[in-house]
Amino acid sequence: MSIEVKDISKSYGEQKALNAVSFSVKKGEIVGFLGPNGAGKSTLMKILTTYLIADEGSASVNGHDVNNDQKAVQKSVGYLPEHNPLYLDLYVREYLAFNADVYKVSKSRIDEVILLTGLTPEAHKKIGALSKGYRQRVGLATALLHDPEVLILDEPTTGLDPNQLVEIRDLIKNIGKDKTVFLSTHIMQEVEAICDRVIIINNGEIVTDKNLNNLVKDTNQVIEVEFDIAVNEPLLQSLPNLVNAKNVQGHIWELTFGTDKDMRPVIFDFAQNNGIKTLQLSLKNRNLESVFREMTKK
Repeated sequence: MSIEVKDISKSYGEQKALNAVSFSVKKGEIVGFLGPNGAGKSTLMKILTTYLIADEGSASVNGHDVNNDQKAVQKSVGYLPEHNPLYLDLYVREYLAFNADVYKVSKSRIDEVILLTGLTPEAHKKIGALSKGYRQRVGLATALLHDPEVLILDEPTTGLDPNQLVEIRDLIKNIGKDKTVFLSTHIMQEVEAICDRVIIINNGEIVTDKNLNNLVKDTNQVIEVEFDIAVNEPLLQSLPNLVNAKNVQGHIWELTFGTDKDMRPVIFDFAQNNGIKTLQLSLKNRNLESVFREMTKK
């Protein structure tokens, strides 16, 4: 496994940031690590990159223990933290040359990562003169300098415009063909465009860990229906697989079903059998954002 996490716990005083978190990531996977603010995402990423030490449990990256073999972990990981630390007075190429010396990689690699991350038009400028999006590119280029086996990216597309987003997404997908990518973001469309798998954390605990397609497929089905007359909730409760019935307004109801089967024909038949007409009947789109809200609402 590229990443192995077993029963990791971490507290800050009385606050439990992580509570017995466990998962593993195979080489070549692109995994989206999602959760609301304060859920424990950045804490876990800092543990995996040896910036923090867990209170309990164990973790390894490329077979190297994050506590006992920190230098080996650092060599095999490229890390872009949420708050991208840069020397603003250095020129882009100068900054990358400094980091190339730290990693002991050839200067030719600097040209490769500049081209790879689309920094060519800005490579002659000071970092302090760059837009936020291009500063993110410098951080990503730095993470790639030593050609790591694992990339850990905390909010990698912060500040990018729509065109840059597409370019960086394509870059991350391309990198993921032969490397492991573990990234956190609040942009659900980004995860849907890039990731194979999603891990959602809430209040320091993993609440789901699934293939992206299966995760969306396994969520509850939501149908919005408008009847021609008032319908009371007890009558709706006779519908099979009904999880929740919410009156949106007037004669419009939002019905949630715990099944993959399309329930629209069932609702139509239900209305017919009870002498009710359906004025509109629509299946609401199920996407990662709705799953995220459902999993983290508590």
